[in-house]
Amino acid sequence: MRTRHLHVLRHGAADPFGELTPDGERQAELVGRRLAAVPVDVVWHSPLSRAARTAEVVGAQLPGVRVAPAPELIDHVPCVPDPLPPAWAGFFDGYDAAEAAEGARLAARLTTRFARAGDAETHEVLVTHAFQVAWLVRDALGAPPESWLRLPYANAALTTIEYRDDRSTALVTFNDMGHLPPELRWTGFGPVARP
Repeated sequence: MRTRHLHVLRHGAADPFGELTPDGERQAELVGRRLAAVPVDVVWHSPLSRAARTAEVVGAQLPGVRVAPAPELIDHVPCVPDPLPPAWAGFFDGYDAAEAAEGARLAARLTTRFARAGDAETHEVLVTHAFQVAWLVRDALGAPPESWLRLPYANAALTTIEYRDDRSTALVTFNDMGHLPPELRWTGFGPVARP
């Protein structure tokens, strides 16, 4: 059975200008070391600098593996829920119908390109953003579109989704931070106790 293995991760921790911090660089190196045990075929990344740099650092741990941009991995809001959860009202304030339609279009391009079986057994790394990881997980589980809002995602955490040629999909790992020391886990989130 041919299986497309997607190893999806959010970029490393970044500063307010979208550049990796020293912690983000270390996170990227550690996830790259973990992925070195996998027969990776290619590392795809969002064109935004925080994801591109993460992919470069990950790729340095995977000699001979191609690292390339994929515009489908760009950061965007994949779906504006209706009705809008009150806790998210401030985040979505100002989104209009055109922006919501563009987000839906980009989300469809993401799943069309990556959320399917391939023609051969492959292992692909996708370096993207929290919302895109959540969207791919939501899609793999067949969950309602608004479900992506409830999936928090840590920097450099690893999610693996398998797409098999018999059309079945399996979520193998989700938000796995086992390769990161405790001080590099859950970066980008508030001061809440986490495992």
